[in-house]
Amino acid sequence: MRLMTFNIQAGAYTGSYREYLTRSWQTVLPHKGKLRNLAGIAQLIEPCDFVAIQEADSASVRTGFRDQMEYLAEMAGFPFWSHQRNRNLGLAQPGSGLLSRFEPTSVIAHRLPGAIPGRGALEVHFGEDGQDLRLIVVHMALTAAGQLKQSRYLADLTADMKHVAILGDFNATPESDSLAPLFASKRLRSANTEPSFPSWNPSRNIDLVLLSAGLKVKHAEVYSVPISDHLPVQIDVEIPRSCAATLAGLNQT
Repeated sequence: MRLMTFNIQAGAYTGSYREYLTRSWQTVLPHKGKLRNLAGIAQLIEPCDFVAIQEADSASVRTGFRDQMEYLAEMAGFPFWSHQRNRNLGLAQPGSGLLSRFEPTSVIAHRLPGAIPGRGALEVHFGEDGQDLRLIVVHMALTAAGQLKQSRYLADLTADMKHVAILGDFNATPESDSLAPLFASKRLRSANTEPSFPSWNPSRNIDLVLLSAGLKVKHAEVYSVPISDHLPVQIDVEIPRSCAATLAGLNQT
């Protein structure tokens, strides 16, 4: 299966740290450039089976009241999508979501712990009875203390999951002490090592796909495309036959 994780910055593009200030208006106002960027994102993600999206707006002033997850699903031909709104800021309603070629069995929205509310984890199940595949989309805190709390939460959450992938913007590299709880049991490992942030001069590997032992990495790639302040990360994964049969069965129901 082909996975991708992408922080889309609500469809806005930033080309330097300076532009976080000079183009700050794009964080609260709609503009045509966002639709062009979303069209580019839709074309990029179309070959994937699952796409984890961070900083997708659910429908607010800055997107012209367009639900960005729904728009991407329609543009890229994904029959199923889920969205978790993490904050309601009035002019903006950022959140995370998952686009899927397969129908989920269940979707659970978790609130991650932290001093500042507004971080979540979207848990999506495909199948049941121990042979299911579980994908979790996260966008973690900016501070090391917040990341550590959230890593502990996610480690506990996934402790008994046999086939699981955690995808998202971790705001920390795999070597960071704040992510150590996720790797302590050696059940999870990072599938990608190349930097993805910032998009104009990538130097930090913070957009991660963490896989459990039964999921094998076949190929990992960071796409150098000027769409967001992050670069998209794609992972091709070999899954157990039991998981493949479960997914095939979901598309036959």
